[in-house]
Amino acid sequence: MTDHTSGAHDAARGIESLAVHAGQAFDPTTGAVIPPVHFSTTYAQDGIGGLRGGYEYGRSGNPTRTALETQLAALEGGRHGISFASGLAAEDALLRSVLTPGDEVLLGDDVYGGTYRLIARVLGPWGVKLRVVDMSDLGAVAAALEERPARILWVETPSNPLLRITDIAGLAALGHAAGALVVVDNTFASPALQRPLSLGADVVVHSTTKYLGGHSDVVGGALVLNDDTVAEGARFLQFAAGAVSGPLDAWLTTRGIKTLPLRMQRHSDNAQAIAEHLERSGRVARVYYPGLASHPGHELAARQMTRFGGIVSLALEDAASARRFAESTRLFQLAESLGGVESLVNYPDAMTHASVRGTALAVPEEVVRLSVGIESVDDLLADVDGALATL
Repeated sequence: MTDHTSGAHDAARGIESLAVHAGQAFDPTTGAVIPPVHFSTTYAQDGIGGLRGGYEYGRSGNPTRTALETQLAALEGGRHGISFASGLAAEDALLRSVLTPGDEVLLGDDVYGGTYRLIARVLGPWGVKLRVVDMSDLGAVAAALEERPARILWVETPSNPLLRITDIAGLAALGHAAGALVVVDNTFASPALQRPLSLGADVVVHSTTKYLGGHSDVVGGALVLNDDTVAEGARFLQFAAGAVSGPLDAWLTTRGIKTLPLRMQRHSDNAQAIAEHLERSGRVARVYYPGLASHPGHELAARQMTRFGGIVSLALEDAASARRFAESTRLFQLAESLGGVESLVNYPDAMTHASVRGTALAVPEEVVRLSVGIESVDDLLADVDGALATL
């Protein structure tokens, strides 16, 4: 008799295969090819301390969450995948497990507003220090590190929402020489397009709510890393503070991940077409998309990414025009978040980045962010043109 219990994951090498098979061995009792969702909050023990598979209580571990964590680690090429209730919960666990009062985070000046809020307003009163620098300028990063050391270098690439591109390998070399932990938020690219650990990063952070889940129906977050000590600290906080992903959330995220490589191809194709169309239109002051040859980070993005992603930002004449555009689309729905199969339009200054108004991370008021979905590109182009016609 052929043993099929571990063959699929062991045979998977390409990211398309890993997305489908990693952590997804069929149920050994029934042969069901989709692993069951384990809703149990507690697990019977074979005598005191005799845990079956290491499971004792739902906060400390759940087989469905374990399957997702295995899948996440495989996709990013890391030893440890850790799943949380949200992206910010993942960030919080990492930061609190690594930092002590007096430590400093060197943060990119174009990142998700919630990350800045977490460090500045939640961890700041605890004694964590924060400096902001343009991470896409390695000279500026080197100068900042020479001026004063940092415990963590935190970067998004492509960044949110201006889509700056940072040289991950270059940043990792600078950070490691200065004794810093290099953290890359890979939410915008996803492991289908970019794998920061292979470029020298220490930790990858995800809001799995976005492209990994991919359907705007589940909130989650994740860390993927190789360092055993950092992973142990983050797992302790996952258990001790309790911001774990529930079993159904984990299963929905796993289901979304299985089509991630295919979806990212379509997202990228559609976004490229829209960016090129906007650039040709003559009705937009600036288009931010790394797939455009005019983008200052285009060549770097082409080297460290396989495609350029599904986010396009644009600058219009002024704030009033940006607001009017964002409120005039029909197929692009006005909403926060990104990365779902449906297209969304967002006005960052008053929506996702309102928390950084008046700071070095403030988003220009004339900027609109598009999360380009997988719909017909002709329909999306017509919708963009219709919104531009209202200006």
